Amino acid sequence: MYGSFHPRRLGPRREGEHGLGAVDWHHPWWLAIATLILVLCASDAVLTVVLISRGAYEVNPMLAPLIGGSGVLFAVVKVGLTGVGVVLLTLLSRVKAFGRMPVALVLYGVLAGYGVLIGYELRLLGWL
Repeated sequence: MYGSFHPRRLGPRREGEHGLGAVDWHHPWWLAIATLILVLCASDAVLTVVLISRGAYEVNPMLAPLIGGSGVLFAVVKVGLTGVGVVLLTLLSRVKAFGRMPVALVLYGVLAGYGVLIGYELRLLGWL
């Protein structure tokens, strides 16, 4: 609890120190982005179950077998996998991917992608 309010490392202290252990504090903005991604992911899971009940099918080959059994299992696995990915991307948010692009941009891309996906699903349902 003390470390949350008095972080020791807000950024890398030495040249070339850009690993996961170099920072023990992340800006609250990343919590907001991660939360939005997970809310949109959960919304996508619910909308997917509604669409499937109306005759659609799951395009994702990893999740398609799960949708046939229980919608709850499908939603839990979908949100769980996305949650693990979001946590890893948040931990790596200050690292450069491919030597150039900050991993933080990937989080923004995932957020934008889910926004577009939710809009598409709402349009398929005729709610938008």
